[in-house]
Amino acid sequence: MTNVWDATSIDELGRQLRARELSAAELLETCLRRIDAEDRNLNAFIRVMAEEARGQAVEADRELAAGRDRGPLHGIPIAVKDLIDIKGLPTTAASRVRDGHRADADAAVVVQLRRAGAIVIGKTNLHEFAYGTTSEDSAFGPVRNPHDASRSPGGSSGGSAVAVATGMAVAAVGTDTGGSVRIPAAACGTVGLKPTYGEVSVDGVVPLSRTLDHVGSFARTVSDAWLLHRVLLGQAEHPGLRAAPIGTLRVAVPRAYLCDLLDDEVGSEFERALNNLRQAGAHVDEVFIPHAWATPAVYVHIHAAEAAEYHARTLDTAADRYTPSVRLRLEMGRYILAEDHVRARNACEHLRREVDAALEGHDALVLPTLPIPAPPIGVETLTVAGSEQPVRALMLRCTQLFNLTGHPALSMPCGTTSQGLPCGLQLVGRRFETDALIHVALTVEAQLRKGL
Repeated sequence: MTNVWDATSIDELGRQLRARELSAAELLETCLRRIDAEDRNLNAFIRVMAEEARGQAVEADRELAAGRDRGPLHGIPIAVKDLIDIKGLPTTAASRVRDGHRADADAAVVVQLRRAGAIVIGKTNLHEFAYGTTSEDSAFGPVRNPHDASRSPGGSSGGSAVAVATGMAVAAVGTDTGGSVRIPAAACGTVGLKPTYGEVSVDGVVPLSRTLDHVGSFARTVSDAWLLHRVLLGQAEHPGLRAAPIGTLRVAVPRAYLCDLLDDEVGSEFERALNNLRQAGAHVDEVFIPHAWATPAVYVHIHAAEAAEYHARTLDTAADRYTPSVRLRLEMGRYILAEDHVRARNACEHLRREVDAALEGHDALVLPTLPIPAPPIGVETLTVAGSEQPVRALMLRCTQLFNLTGHPALSMPCGTTSQGLPCGLQLVGRRFETDALIHVALTVEAQLRKGL
């Protein structure tokens, strides 16, 4: 495994491409060789677009040689979650329900990748229809964690995280409805960015819950994730970002509910990261989000109902094509009352105001991303803090609130357990201020690097 802090950045790869020290074709072949070597064990990709990508790489080299520079992702191999349309190809959503599907057009984010000169290397595996946290329920088999193949890479965007963690792609696009970018980023040791709700277009993305769905970015560093994010917004220019002085940073820990059920080693790594920031001069406060405890109930009454509505026809006509656990969750969503869905939507506004209040006077909230290390594949419950807990609920515990409220959130590596499994630190910023969150994340990343 490549250490995330030692990986070559997109900026450096771009410099090499423009100096003709490296070609886009050579960079692509490096990624393809890693796919050949590792993906048979990890199952990160549903489709590798080798020949199409080779054609894109040749064109990228030709354009750069001719002086046509499309921006920082020009010639960079990017993987795309197979929930996102690419014209002429199936969008499987990791399900046999969609057998025979072919996309009529590129999703909006794929249009932006192509405009930026990025090379789409393939479509990544996921939890079926993005309805799970482990990426094990897939018609194409489970995705496996690159740090321990017996464990989950997190989900639902597990394949995207694995592709980046192993260098099978330089960066990747995923989706996040309850944590599906940040959870696998934490489990695999990458950076995962969920922007403000509505900031990146979801046109051409198979929905799970239209109220909560976000398109997000995976990369090895905060700066790389930001570059990909800007491209997805249609902003290919590179204005530059710098970490702020650590002594100017003011963050707050929302401990109640969000931090009160942590694996011992995850909790220890989190506290070590906080102490690192304090000792470097950052101001670390504690804040209270009064109704954070209500998050799971609010979440289920929105996302389960909306998922069941989207799948209503195929649940009636092709139910046997779903994996059993995903089908069960979808069927349960059909029993949610309309009045409960409306109440939950109203509760989102209360939670949004409470998170806004917690952010007042602070640059970001800071908390763990994933309360547990990557769980073994197939395990349904784990003992944490002396109590048996469902794995799915544990994995969503620290992330799903910020899908309900729409705040931008980012996960970055903050250490490892004694078994070498990554731990993730989550930063949450103000709505519609994703770039400000990136400034904070760059500062935190720079400080945490010193401690690793």
